[in-house]
Amino acid sequence: MKIIGIIPARYSSSRFPGKPLADICGSPMIQHVYERVKQAKNLCDVLVATDDDRIYECVENFGGKVVMTSSELPNGTSRCEQAARFYGKEVDAVINIQGDEPLLDPLMVDEVAELLTESNEYVTLCKELNDDFENPNIVKVVMSQDNYALYFSRSLIPYKRNKSDLPIYQHIGIYGYSLEFLKKYITLPATPLSEAESLEQLKILEHGYRIKVGITNCKGESLGVDTPEDLEKVKEIIIHAKL
Repeated sequence: MKIIGIIPARYSSSRFPGKPLADICGSPMIQHVYERVKQAKNLCDVLVATDDDRIYECVENFGGKVVMTSSELPNGTSRCEQAARFYGKEVDAVINIQGDEPLLDPLMVDEVAELLTESNEYVTLCKELNDDFENPNIVKVVMSQDNYALYFSRSLIPYKRNKSDLPIYQHIGIYGYSLEFLKKYITLPATPLSEAESLEQLKILEHGYRIKVGITNCKGESLGVDTPEDLEKVKEIIIHAKL
């Protein structure tokens, strides 16, 4: 199976404009993400999909592969689909890696790739969450007993009224799709829950499709950068790791 890793990267952001270009210990955040994804073993290629000349030039300058996509696309998944078409080579599946995950463990990319080889149309990852349960920037997921997503939410789910030892799982923002399903995804109309929570994966569930969720074996940090405060935390982690 030929699987390509695509990193959508927009300059505009209501909470953190220019986030992909934010400096982390001397390199832009998008470079940190790209170089980590390149360490994955199960990808045939990696590229950044952007709609901004500044990000395009940045990726070219550090030697990465980049594709310019339309600024009219509604979300990162649509950007991945267009980038896959513009890529010009045949692929079977796409892994969508968030451009604000500079601490991403490349083993997670390989875990998603392995799930895709089981012929799943749409796959993602999660890990057990041990604190910060009420943080709306941390998306939670609940699953069926065969590990298909039942719901994703920015709220705390489940509410442990009668079972205090039930684990809480944090969704990790990395997605794998068969190319066929990705083409289908972009034709699906918007849905109420997806718009209410601003979580595009809910659109899949609302249209009746299933999402396989793997529980990652990676134990390291997976802090995404949503705010300038998160960026400072990431810098501290990286600096400490180099000492």
